Amino acid sequence: MKASRVLVTGATGFVGKALCKKLLADGWPVVGTFRTGCSENKLPVGIEKIKITSIGPSTNWQEALNGIDTVIHLAARVHALGDTAADAITEFRRVNVAGTKHLAQTAASMGVRRFIYMSSVKVNGEGNSVTYTEKDRPMPADPYAISKYEAEQILQEIIKKTGLNVVVLRPPLVYGPHVKANFLQLLKVVDMGIPLPFANVRNQRSFIFLENLLDAIITCIHHPKAARKTYLLSDGIDTSTPELIQKTASALGRPVRLFPFSLNLLRLLAKISGRSEAVNRLLNSLAIDSSRISTELDWTPRFTMAEGLAETAAWYLKAVRK
Repeated sequence: MKASRVLVTGATGFVGKALCKKLLADGWPVVGTFRTGCSENKLPVGIEKIKITSIGPSTNWQEALNGIDTVIHLAARVHALGDTAADAITEFRRVNVAGTKHLAQTAASMGVRRFIYMSSVKVNGEGNSVTYTEKDRPMPADPYAISKYEAEQILQEIIKKTGLNVVVLRPPLVYGPHVKANFLQLLKVVDMGIPLPFANVRNQRSFIFLENLLDAIITCIHHPKAARKTYLLSDGIDTSTPELIQKTASALGRPVRLFPFSLNLLRLLAKISGRSEAVNRLLNSLAIDSSRISTELDWTPRFTMAEGLAETAAWYLKAVRK
């Protein structure tokens, strides 16, 4: 049964735009929000488009929430260049914590049935060699992850006070056509055939293909057992950095060029150059056990990682390499 209307925040983003298109294709009436300063032309054709101010504790959500059955809250503040330790956490909390609280409270007051919150596996932590599960004690390590965890806690309080039906999703890095940031950079580096010093890395990391994430989100819209649950998501397979590079190169039809290098020296060079965060992602482990959502909601990834990388590579070769 389709919801009366679905609100997607962050509808101009990588995940949001694809989610709106998939919901429309599946017959869901969709409302998408875009912020002042962002063109509504970035939103998919066919959805109802509503402009809002920057997200925070005083955002006016009345028009966007009118007649909404399900909210899918994707909009968030992510890492930005120029952040300092002093001001970053304050701004992350304004958008990701206070903004989420205000939206959820308004949604509850206007009779929204279900509120799906896109969190992050970074709430669990980073660099742990043990596979993460929903039962782990949260150990967020940076301002973004801290703000996501605090938002989750706020939502639990709202559940108790209002009965709002909240679902929390914690995905790892998402890849797929139109991907940006670090994964796009990896595609470019592998495509250029640049030798990479990761041959002796022995980590394990989880990822999730965009279409698998969208399918999980839509499952959580209507599944009764998803109510008030937190789920970790992944493609269901872990891979090391060398394996990821090899699989990416294969999808691009490019040769693999990997060589061994001292990992301690690599970390030191990354620290000196201000690239520690990016390099640590390539060296550390971040593996996810997503069996809970599979067991409780009968959800399994529809696409393998090989299929996801193939689709991502096909998009890259057509739209980016040229």
